[in-house]
Amino acid sequence: MISETKIRKTGKTKEDLQSEVLSAICHPNRIKIIKVLQKQALCNCEMMPLLGLEQSNLSRHLKSLEKSGILISWKDGLRVNYKIADDRILAILDMAETVALKNIKQVNDLVEA
Repeated sequence: MISETKIRKTGKTKEDLQSEVLSAICHPNRIKIIKVLQKQALCNCEMMPLLGLEQSNLSRHLKSLEKSGILISWKDGLRVNYKIADDRILAILDMAETVALKNIKQVNDLVEA
């Protein structure tokens, strides 16, 4: 866990830091990227056909995810590889899916009533 001292040095609150992480994953393509990377590290050239994204679009999303600390990258020759920095991001996505599905069920129940 990050100490209060380290947080103070950034000039940000815990809520600021939480917001940055949540903002970074609030796009469907970014969620897809995280899910593709949950099994193994991949380079952007391997992700493009899996996700059906153009290179420039994929790069923009990867940069945002990396900037927020969700992904880490490293160069291997001409390739840039990416992996999930902390697997707990997968639990956040699972919880978001659970909440979304519960909301859909509640709406459907109201419509049927």
